[in-house]
Amino acid sequence: MSRYDSRTGDSTSYRDRRSDSGFGGASAYGSSASKRESSSVGDESPKKPDLDGLTPFEKNFYVESPSVAAMTEAEVEEYRKKREITVEGRDIPKPVKSFRDVGFPDYVLEEVKKAGFTEPTPIQSQGWPMALKGRDLIGIAETGSGKTLSYLLPAIVHVNAQPILAPGDGPIVLVLAPTRELAVQIQQEASKFGSSSKIKSTCIYGGVPKGPQVRDLQKGVEIVIATPGRLIDMMESNNTNLRRVTYLVLDEADRMLDMGFDPQIRKIVSHIRPDRQTLYWSATWPKEVEQLSKKFLYNPYKVIIGSSDLKANRAIRQIVDVISESQKYNKLVKLLEDIMDGSRILVFLDTKKGCDQITRQLRMDGWPALSIHGDKSQAERDWVLSEFRSGKSPIMTATDVAARGLDVKDVKYVINYDFPGSLEDYVHRIGRTGRAGAKGTAYSFFTAANARFAKELISILEEAGQKVSHELASMGRSTAPPPPGLGGFRDRGSRRAWS
Repeated sequence: MSRYDSRTGDSTSYRDRRSDSGFGGASAYGSSASKRESSSVGDESPKKPDLDGLTPFEKNFYVESPSVAAMTEAEVEEYRKKREITVEGRDIPKPVKSFRDVGFPDYVLEEVKKAGFTEPTPIQSQGWPMALKGRDLIGIAETGSGKTLSYLLPAIVHVNAQPILAPGDGPIVLVLAPTRELAVQIQQEASKFGSSSKIKSTCIYGGVPKGPQVRDLQKGVEIVIATPGRLIDMMESNNTNLRRVTYLVLDEADRMLDMGFDPQIRKIVSHIRPDRQTLYWSATWPKEVEQLSKKFLYNPYKVIIGSSDLKANRAIRQIVDVISESQKYNKLVKLLEDIMDGSRILVFLDTKKGCDQITRQLRMDGWPALSIHGDKSQAERDWVLSEFRSGKSPIMTATDVAARGLDVKDVKYVINYDFPGSLEDYVHRIGRTGRAGAKGTAYSFFTAANARFAKELISILEEAGQKVSHELASMGRSTAPPPPGLGGFRDRGSRRAWS
């Protein structure tokens, strides 16, 4: 039983169930292990924080199972090589091969079993032991790889070891996400996997009335998933505070910086105790995010699945057609005639205006299309997503609001009607298909205006074993790659549609 546990008299307490499974007990783990681990600082890590006056808290919950402990270094190396796991940091735990090896409580394992998962994904296999040890963590893996559960299940364990929320307390776990859609999806997973241990969560984002969100915060929730702007609004109006946050997650950290959230992130983090556990998760790791991480992370682990270089999911067939701007719509209609079989088709455009225009044109031509972008109300966006998920409207046009984190099962085709403003966005857009081991196909219309991306795009195609057309190869030979600031991580000007 954790020394913080005040529910010992409640026979239905989730903390009783938690402690039965061996989590959070001071006798088993204590805080000294965490202190020893955090005493070693990398050359570029922040200075050791001043913890005077802060109540100690539990964050090291990992106990290596006998089967994992029995793995030799050669076996560990072979397993990581087979699953393309690269690790950096000190005292790195061995990867786990099964859910039982992690040591999750039975009620968490029951939810995992209900979800139909058979074994951990590579990012989970290595990320779970790292997260459970209480250390800061950088996780980099392609979209659809299981990153959300990589931080949510350890978060549930973390919450169950902390003091119960008192009136006026803010959350224990804070997850920051770049878009409303991603935030909502994370909250759905948090609700599903946290329900058996009575952990309450809520989602804080703009574009909807504040009343229900304020009521959730005032009642007290252990996990808050939020977009930065609305969270700061709630903090400034005294509807919540971050004094109790000891587990901080930045999901799609690169996208948040690319959207200009750097000042908001810094402001939010300044309100959180310095000895928190911080986890950064993303599919890419540009220099800007790396620099920010050095300010926020202390002696972190780093786990990379696959290469840290930008690359596309090999399960996705990529077809790039070099055409003129005037050919696009006719090409789209011909393509829909060829591939339309009731499967979900996601069409990306650069602008909100273009999104609405193409959707109207498609509907006038008899195609069942709906659109989603940042100017839509949240209620309309939710309805469009619902229609798309159910298959009632199998074609959805979207700006980059749907490029990251949007998890719609069975998206068979992605069409880049407008080629995106960076190769990172290209990888994330096409990553809406080919998720969770499924196959998918991505079509991209590539015009002379996109020529500066040709050379890098060819590299991504070749790395993924895709065919490169003669037209694209010719364009790649005759153009130089984009200079810094053009089409790279900071090319914000090309992302007119982002919301």
